[in-house]
Amino acid sequence: MLSRMRRAVLFAALGLLVSPLAAQAPPEYDFLIKGGRVIDPRNSLDAVRDVAIKDGKIAAVAADIPAARALKAVDARGLVVTPGLIDLHVHVYPGEKLRDYAGGDWSVFPDGFTLRSCVTTVNDAGTSGWRNFPDFKRRIIDESKTRVTAFLNIVGNGMGSGAIEQNPEDMDGAATAAMALKHKGVVVGIKSAHYNGTDWKPYEQAVIAGKQADIPVMIDFGGNVKAGRTLMDLFMKYLRPGDIFTHMYGGVRGEFDAASKGPSAAMIEGRKRGIIFDVGHGGTSLRYSAAIPMVKQGFLPDSISTDLHTSSMNSAMKDMLNVMGKFLAMGVPLVDVIRQSTWNPAREIKLESLGHLSVGATADVSVLRVEQGKFGFVDFLGGRLEGTQRLACELTVRDGKVVYDLNGMIADPWDTLPATARGGDPKWDRTRGH
Repeated sequence: MLSRMRRAVLFAALGLLVSPLAAQAPPEYDFLIKGGRVIDPRNSLDAVRDVAIKDGKIAAVAADIPAARALKAVDARGLVVTPGLIDLHVHVYPGEKLRDYAGGDWSVFPDGFTLRSCVTTVNDAGTSGWRNFPDFKRRIIDESKTRVTAFLNIVGNGMGSGAIEQNPEDMDGAATAAMALKHKGVVVGIKSAHYNGTDWKPYEQAVIAGKQADIPVMIDFGGNVKAGRTLMDLFMKYLRPGDIFTHMYGGVRGEFDAASKGPSAAMIEGRKRGIIFDVGHGGTSLRYSAAIPMVKQGFLPDSISTDLHTSSMNSAMKDMLNVMGKFLAMGVPLVDVIRQSTWNPAREIKLESLGHLSVGATADVSVLRVEQGKFGFVDFLGGRLEGTQRLACELTVRDGKVVYDLNGMIADPWDTLPATARGGDPKWDRTRGH
């Protein structure tokens, strides 16, 4: 009787009344998020709902699911509940090499920068190639709480400083495809970046790999200006519908038309052809002089991403929620920003079990707070954009288990804990340990 009373008191503190008869029933769900504004663009849902989780899957999305039906219920009233955020463009293959990306100190360990931003899935955008992907998978992908997928660099040695990415002899579409096929579902695309040569070999080989492995290609066209290659040729002659152009608001690769103050003809034709456009903010790849006019003309991103690395995380970019906040400040509605950060990137990498809250889907969930006030969002040139709202991460759930909890939503008052307390039930709590 004492335990039943205590349970009723705890749920009453959440504003959730439980009858003695209901408290005796065995719980149907492991975890229940109650009363939040659920935004699930894939299912055209924007309403106050409860989200129930069982065995790592979404078990129900409905109004007023009784708290007693779950092992653990939390109160999300006033908060926004979304599918787990997906960051399509990061660099998370760190190691001991100095001044380098692949196995180096310019990459970051994912768990330190993702879960606290309500990001449950990151896609490493070409840091590893077919030669070093096994090391990346063993040390980072397999050991992270964050779900990590990868685009393989068309350069066998991956992304690196100096001559590494400029070596056409290390660009092998067949070898890259073979490694991708060996790790289907983890390797979800092919990447080419930073090439300064005047030829098209990286893109030709990347598309060969993409075709053989049936996965998309992502292009960072950073070397095209000095090489004389054009964006129109890239989109019309080399890339396929469903391939991805990242750094879309960089403003120096032919994306922006200074005369029309909007997207260039290449960008407009590329979208008609089915090219996917990704933000890829990074250290120098979003400038307001390009982004704001393009957004005002309706040229919105298909996916919002950070291009997270050790430089970008402490400069204008900061993190996924900050980049999403910039688009809110540019006038993009919250529902669209959530779509561009969940369902759209899931589709781009063909992992459609992610990015939505359908019953039976993987239970990746983000609980966000929309803060109101006066905020500033900057670009890498030092420009400031004023905003009246920003996003903060309250709770992150991956595969049905809480992996980040900012304000103790899953915790009980400290003075009510028994001497034997060791944290929450492992069926719903993974905030401790590895």
